Amino acid sequence: MKDMIRTLHPEKKQGVNISREKYEIIRKAILAILRAQKEMSFMNLSRAVEKEVGKKFEGSVMWYVTTVKLDLEARGEIKRVLNSRPQLIKLLK
Repeated sequence: MKDMIRTLHPEKKQGVNISREKYEIIRKAILAILRAQKEMSFMNLSRAVEKEVGKKFEGSVMWYVTTVKLDLEARGEIKRVLNSRPQLIKLLK
């Protein structure tokens, strides 16, 4: 059985179980991109992660970015910039 992780949600909704390997790939990409950019829109972040992980990633990159982004928000590693349109994401740590 694959090593799994239960994600968290910033609004205390139920998280999902996903592969720890895929979680780490997406998490590392999100954090590396935000370290370089400081702050960016969710769509640009998603596109940058897709470019970073490339075609070798199996599954919907957009779905994983959304899921991992919510988890990182709940864990206090990143945050949404309040009242931003489009939604902006920035690194906290």
